[in-house]
Amino acid sequence: MRTIEKILVALDLTSTDEELIRYASFLADKLQPKKVYFVHNIKKYEISELFKEQLKDLDLEKMISDELDEKVANHFDAKTDSEVLISEDPYTESLINYVVHKYSIDLVIVGNKSRKKGTGVISEKLMRLLKCDILSVPKNASQRIDKIWAGTDFSRESIKSLQRASYLANNTGAEITAINIYNVPIQFTPYLEKEEMLPKIEKHTREKFEKFLHRNKITDCEIKIIRGREASVAAKLSTESENAGADLVIVADKGGNVFSSLLVGSVTDELFSRSLKIPLWVTK
Repeated sequence: MRTIEKILVALDLTSTDEELIRYASFLADKLQPKKVYFVHNIKKYEISELFKEQLKDLDLEKMISDELDEKVANHFDAKTDSEVLISEDPYTESLINYVVHKYSIDLVIVGNKSRKKGTGVISEKLMRLLKCDILSVPKNASQRIDKIWAGTDFSRESIKSLQRASYLANNTGAEITAINIYNVPIQFTPYLEKEEMLPKIEKHTREKFEKFLHRNKITDCEIKIIRGREASVAAKLSTESENAGADLVIVADKGGNVFSSLLVGSVTDELFSRSLKIPLWVTK
């Protein structure tokens, strides 16, 4: 599991920028990365014809750069070196991917906004495009990491969520809860008695959970098994984590299991679209 040496924070000139900068400052103070880059993409093609005449004599890039420099100076208190990067690209995802490769970024921080509110840069395409970890930070996120929930479906890939949780816990002193959400395959339910079925499934899941942790030498976490019931894995994970007072949810970008699924795509996309109140970290 690689350490977090370089962080990219995607800004979009909306009200969430200041919160993202403050959260990045908090995280940099804990993780001590080498550098934090604040990136904004100017989409000039989106400027209405009505305003082009008024803006033609203005150095828009310098104006935006000065504004973001001021925001960073006012809200980024960590001792980590930082830099504001301004560019013009038709596709924000492509720009972010380019910067990630050019500067060997380990973590991209984005704002988690519902698709009906604001112009957040997070997208399904970005999730699949980037090879580094992604952290989605919602509005009014708490600047603390005392309780981490790490999802696993016991697949080989999902161990990364627990490894990342251990790394973060070592830097923050957080407690880790390893989460598995299981669902009984719907095609089997008509033939099974729930009273007899559920205790057996939960016992089997717990045994599998313990073997999985032992095999991967994970000892610094509590086990929690949750029945999905009628809700989706994403809905259950978001509701349960919020109710438990978790400060961060971590999932791996791939996984797969008969009884549960924590995949980037269906589950992760749904977690983003639900406008979580808790930061969501996707580790790769």
